[in-house]
Amino acid sequence: MKEFSHLLICGSLFALTCGGLATTVIPPSFDDLVSRAEMIIQGSVTGVRSEWTGEGAQRHIMSYVTVKVEDAIKGNPGATVTLQMLGGTVGAETMQVSDAPKFKVGDRDILFVENNGTQFIPLVGIMHGRFRVKKDETGRDAVFTNEGSPVSDLNQLGKDEAAASANRSISAQEFKQAIHTKALAQSQHPVQ
Repeated sequence: MKEFSHLLICGSLFALTCGGLATTVIPPSFDDLVSRAEMIIQGSVTGVRSEWTGEGAQRHIMSYVTVKVEDAIKGNPGATVTLQMLGGTVGAETMQVSDAPKFKVGDRDILFVENNGTQFIPLVGIMHGRFRVKKDETGRDAVFTNEGSPVSDLNQLGKDEAAASANRSISAQEFKQAIHTKALAQSQHPVQ
């Protein structure tokens, strides 16, 4: 009974911690996304695997999302990046973090990565640090939020999400150019 009580307390604390972290995320502005990211990449998901890790009360499921880097927009990621994310499914057991993006092989994304290996979801603003790259109705690569809304106004990201996706989605090329411009401006005028 003592072990069960200990597991129940640890599980409750873990659920509160994950739920609290996920529900208190303030959507970052475009400036914040670019400045906080240690690396920004465009790539395709080539692998997703989950496994149990840790012992006793520290035992949990981790997922490893491998991304083939097609464009290193900020930082020096190498040919592939493996994101270490809390949660996943192993056998019949699933551990889920609210608002965490769900990746599958073949996904094409632009990712704003921070603290990979030390943060429970290593994306700036959790789901806000993932932008989907999909073909639009004209066949061009366009940018969408993690939830699938078009990204049309970068100045409204983190401020007015409805306005940020009110029009036709910008192209992946326009999005990457805006990131390059913002990163260059931030490097020339760092915040003290």
